[in-house]
Amino acid sequence: MSVAAPQGLQALRKLLGPEGLIERAGGFGPYECDGLSAYRARPLAVAIPADAEQLGAVLRICHEAELPIVPRGAGTGLSGGALPHPQGITLSLARLNHILALDPASRTARVQCGVRNLAISQAAAAHGLYYAPDPSSQIACTIGGNVAENAGGVHCLKYGLTLHNVLGLRGFTAAGEPIELGSMAGALDSPGADLLALAIGSEGLLCVVSEVLVRLTPKPPEARCLLASFGTVTQAAQAVCALIASGLTPAGLEMMDQAMTRAAEDFVHAGYDLEAAALLLCESDGAPETVAAEIEQMRAVLQACGATRIEESRDEAERARFWSGRKNAFPASGRMSPDYLCMDASIPRARLAEMLAAIEAMQTQWGLRCANVFHAGDGNLHPLILFDGKDPEQLRRAEGFGAQILETAVAMGGSITGEHGVGVEKLSSMCVQFSRAELERFQGLKQAWDPAGRLNPGKAIPELRRCAEGGKLWVREGKLPHPELERF
Repeated sequence: MSVAAPQGLQALRKLLGPEGLIERAGGFGPYECDGLSAYRARPLAVAIPADAEQLGAVLRICHEAELPIVPRGAGTGLSGGALPHPQGITLSLARLNHILALDPASRTARVQCGVRNLAISQAAAAHGLYYAPDPSSQIACTIGGNVAENAGGVHCLKYGLTLHNVLGLRGFTAAGEPIELGSMAGALDSPGADLLALAIGSEGLLCVVSEVLVRLTPKPPEARCLLASFGTVTQAAQAVCALIASGLTPAGLEMMDQAMTRAAEDFVHAGYDLEAAALLLCESDGAPETVAAEIEQMRAVLQACGATRIEESRDEAERARFWSGRKNAFPASGRMSPDYLCMDASIPRARLAEMLAAIEAMQTQWGLRCANVFHAGDGNLHPLILFDGKDPEQLRRAEGFGAQILETAVAMGGSITGEHGVGVEKLSSMCVQFSRAELERFQGLKQAWDPAGRLNPGKAIPELRRCAEGGKLWVREGKLPHPELERF
């Protein structure tokens, strides 16, 4: 703790009052972790500003007192990005939860960072509009957290990630200085470097977002979904590639293997084919005649790829039933195991079958089961490694299993993260994905925005020492890139 920290805490008490500052250990429980519950820590205090003015003041006080800051939205993140700093302040943005303006004419909504993802679509529904990115946690996750992680969802293959649906944002630097990125007036472009794109997905390392201008999308007049069964995972994976190669861009293209299908069916009773090795959910939306044509084209491709059964949703209720298992896959996994580690990696779609075979082999190697549910159209995997967190040995194997999945993704030309960020979970894997020079550039960006390194320290960008200690140095053509570093 810094020498000035006690004065900083005193200033925060005066600014926020008892309802806006938690200092009792008994009050830290909800803030000790995010969705990655295997990692927990307690902060020095939790600050809960009521508005943007208080948020800026909190940051200025922490800057003066040299206190680390960990921004936090709804805590639904899955990579430990909101894990508290033991000597720092967890900054809860939950009270900045107002929709400030909704303009049907410009198809935009200006919202505070703590507004829930789904609440934006619910507010826009009266105008025939919605907010397209729809992460599975959309009922709870906030738009500020979506910006920090560049969140996606099942419909992002067609409608894009958070990055493609945000026009501008307001917030503060680590020193509490106000900033505005992109266009809060709704313009599609802004002068200068595209710092908006840099800030989206920066995991709270560069700035703290207080307000977001999002793009709203007209709600399609019709949507229909095909539920296709396959006798092998390989056939399902090949069907994904064939659908995209046919020129179609499905509104949603998701895949579940048999383990996940059975868990989801037991949870929501969606009527899934329990004998199928894999299920594909393929959706088309738009004008009725377009949907009808696309559905027939999809059906033909799926049949040609060996689908053993294809069901088509006849109405909205049936479409919702098809999706109910996919949307509830994560909570359903609790029926298979006390704990699970949800990994997040992206690979080229053409290598889906190869990757799934590799994961199946890893189950034997690590002695743990793994269920797969993922955004097949994006090549964004979400393998759920099942284990019992009460057994430290199982946790160790689960982490090793997850790291091997990420390394395999990199070897296939993919990425260690799709939409869940790096957080603390994938720090070592960053050393596999990137070279020393690349990591140094990331550190340079961080220092340009936050010279003292107080915003969410220890997340997303590993130090070179960590890479060396973890044995994760990137070796190219048999040559170590860090000969000056002592081997550990």
